[in-house]
Amino acid sequence: MAKIIVYNTNTQALETYVKGENDPMPYVWDSTMKVREFRGSSNSPTLWTTRQAMEAWNATRRTYDGPIPVGYAFKRIWEGGHGQTSQHYAGVSFDVGQSLSNSQRNTIRNIARDLGVWGYVEPAYLTPTWVHFDRRYGRGACGGTSGYNTLYRGSRGVYVLVLQDCLNTLGYATAGLDGIFGGATERAVYNFQGDFGLARDGVCGCNTWTLITSMVHNNGPSITTIN
Repeated sequence: MAKIIVYNTNTQALETYVKGENDPMPYVWDSTMKVREFRGSSNSPTLWTTRQAMEAWNATRRTYDGPIPVGYAFKRIWEGGHGQTSQHYAGVSFDVGQSLSNSQRNTIRNIARDLGVWGYVEPAYLTPTWVHFDRRYGRGACGGTSGYNTLYRGSRGVYVLVLQDCLNTLGYATAGLDGIFGGATERAVYNFQGDFGLARDGVCGCNTWTLITSMVHNNGPSITTIN
C-alpha cells in the first residue's frame, strides 16, 4: 500500500489517498497509470504529485489512444537517479515509451507538445530513446521555469514536500511531511540558513535551494527522514 499526496491545483488543497500498487493513480482516466507505474523504482511508502500532472497525462493518453509505458516517474530526492532539482522529485515528471518504436515515441512527443498541457516537453535530440514531459508550475527560484519555486510561509504544494523532505533528512524538523509551509517549516529553513552561512529570512530561494538539494540529492535517507 502507498500513501499518495495530491496537490489539487484547482482548490489549493492537499489530498491524501491510500492505494494498492495495482490501483490507478488518483484522477487518472480509465486506469491508464497504476500506482506501481508511477512509483517506478522508488522504494518510498509515500508518493506525491499534482492533479494538474494527472490531468495532463489523461489528455495525452486519450489523444494517443494506446498504451504509453511509463519507465520513470516518481523519486524522492535522496534516492537520486535524476538531476539535482529534477521535477521527478516533485512527482510531476514522466519518462515514457522506452519500449516503443521511434515512430511511436515521436507521435507521443508531438501530441504532448501540441496539446500544450505540459510545462515542458523535452526535444527528441535530448531524449531520443524515451519521451520526457513534466507539468512544472510557477517560476524557478534561480530564474526561468526550471528548478523549484521560491517558497515562504503560506506556500503549499509538491515543491514544499521536496523542501520538507530535504529539511527532515538533514535533521531540521518540519513537524510533518504535508506540503504546507507553516511555522515549523519556516523555523527549519531559518535554522538551516543560519547553520550554513546563508541570509536568515526563512524563505527558500535560489541560494537555499542550491545548497540544500546538493546536500540531500542521492545521499539516501537518514534517521530523521519522514516517510
